[in-house]
Amino acid sequence: MTLYPKLIMDALATVTYPGNKKNLVEAEMVADNLRIDGMKVSFSLIFPRETDPFLKSTVKAAEAAIHYHVSKDVDVTITTEFLSKPRPEVGKLLPDVKNVIAVSSGKGGVGKSTVAANLAIALARLGYKVGLLDCDVFGPSVPKMFHVEDARPYAVKKDGRDLIEPIEKYGIKLLSIGFFVNPDTATLWRGGMASNALKQLIADADWGDLDYFILDTPPGTSDIHLTLLQTLAITGAVIVSTPQNVALADARKGIDMYQNEKVGVPILGLVENMAWFTPAELPENKYYIFGREGCKNLAKEMNVPLLAQIPLVQSICENGDNGTPAATDSSSITGLAFINLAQAVVTVVNRRNKEQAPTKIVKVTKE
Repeated sequence: MTLYPKLIMDALATVTYPGNKKNLVEAEMVADNLRIDGMKVSFSLIFPRETDPFLKSTVKAAEAAIHYHVSKDVDVTITTEFLSKPRPEVGKLLPDVKNVIAVSSGKGGVGKSTVAANLAIALARLGYKVGLLDCDVFGPSVPKMFHVEDARPYAVKKDGRDLIEPIEKYGIKLLSIGFFVNPDTATLWRGGMASNALKQLIADADWGDLDYFILDTPPGTSDIHLTLLQTLAITGAVIVSTPQNVALADARKGIDMYQNEKVGVPILGLVENMAWFTPAELPENKYYIFGREGCKNLAKEMNVPLLAQIPLVQSICENGDNGTPAATDSSSITGLAFINLAQAVVTVVNRRNKEQAPTKIVKVTKE
């Protein structure tokens, strides 16, 4: 029996690729390197990516089709090629990101996302290249705070990979799961699904060259925090709390999570949010409605810096809801407070990098 290319291609045309319901020839998945040597046939199949779920079954089906339609005596060798390069391994992600800062809180409602958003804007205003990742998969707030709820990131081809292009606003690169889900529908995902979605926003996005990559983490300690610690070498954590005792108790847990010997992420400092209330009509007055200097005392007790005390003024909430965070106006009381916070963060990060070894990614070990 004499083999020739049309025989092989006709056989491959009977195999459907489940990814697009087209046959291998129609889908242009057969590379132009078909070689025939007597009864030996070799060629490559081109798949979208290395992690293609249909790869093994499609290769087997292609081999079986040649044996069935041509001859069972054909010696078939099929190699694979990929349109998109594989994701870099953990530890080599984001090589151009200098500092990864986790903004964290022990409990919800203390204004952590407000602090993260305004810290990012203030750092950008100081001239740094900044990215902000909304890591709260179940309650994303970054799209609303930056007034980009309708934005839909698109994919770009870079270095042979399909990458998500972050949304840009106020000179910051932004990504949030909120860009990809219906804002009016609850996200009902198991922990693994949420973690995989977050990994994709980190590893499969074009973050590029950043001085500071701010992670707005969900409140508490959860799967999401573990995913972040296993995916990125976090330079340090900024803990946000209000002065009241119940918030401070939870802030201690947040500090303990990062300082755990298996984690080893330095605490850069505390931010006391809602430190006092100042009415717009009486800017000199301070009313300590959540307690006084609780964070300051906790910082002293835990031997970490108090990076800033952010006052509670009505405009912070209004600006967040309107998509114009306070740090966009450095002439306001709160805008100035966030610029001062950004300067303090730069100082402690520089000191941390000079005095301490880089953070290691948390390895999962089976007992």
